[in-house]
Amino acid sequence: MISFFRIYFSAERTLFRSLKNILGFYPGNIALYKQAFRHSSVAQEIREGVRDSNERLEYLGDAVLGAVVTDFLFKTFPFKDEGFLTKMRSRIVSRSSLNRLATKLGIDVMIDKNVDESSGHNSINGDAFESLIGAIYLDKGYRVAQTFIVDRIIRLHVDMDEVENKETDFKSKLIEWAQKEKKQLRFELIGENGNGNDRQYTVQVFIDGQPYGQAQHFSKKRAEQIAAEVTDGMLATLP
Repeated sequence: MISFFRIYFSAERTLFRSLKNILGFYPGNIALYKQAFRHSSVAQEIREGVRDSNERLEYLGDAVLGAVVTDFLFKTFPFKDEGFLTKMRSRIVSRSSLNRLATKLGIDVMIDKNVDESSGHNSINGDAFESLIGAIYLDKGYRVAQTFIVDRIIRLHVDMDEVENKETDFKSKLIEWAQKEKKQLRFELIGENGNGNDRQYTVQVFIDGQPYGQAQHFSKKRAEQIAAEVTDGMLATLP
């Protein structure tokens, strides 16, 4: 139980209150949530090769979010096959979906960063959302994280009918578009960070030699999908 006086006299009382509005409860270990909102562009190196950014929490939150959404869909659609469930999960946890959720919750204004999102780093908000899930899991455990995701995210902010009809294979969609428009398209691996299970891949989309969407993920294929999704959004805003 978090003491009212601890919150009232804390230097982080504004963050405590903001998180209470988002989560429905006061955080215990506030340091976890501060890290969840710390982008790599402002992170400090705490030991060789390790920075205090939100990337590890994002990795954990991605796994927890996937497990909770999978369980929810399995119980919600008892007569649907695994193909349907996989597509629905992919659509719910797509980067554009998580970016929108982060904005709805006000997470976007809480992120500590020093990067221009217009340069292709359009997954920052969604990454922070997953990092928040990771922080909740470490702070309060799986059941609290599950309740937050199901009751305060899925039930309040996810339209299942809309999700069912949403496009998810953005890489294939982008490839088809490039072929139709006779554009030169390539997905280029521009960076790798970390080792072993902590290794992250940074992928950049190039169209006719010009850089478009960029994304980073622990899976190269997932990074390509997210970069394609970001590019799809960028192309949609062009005249």
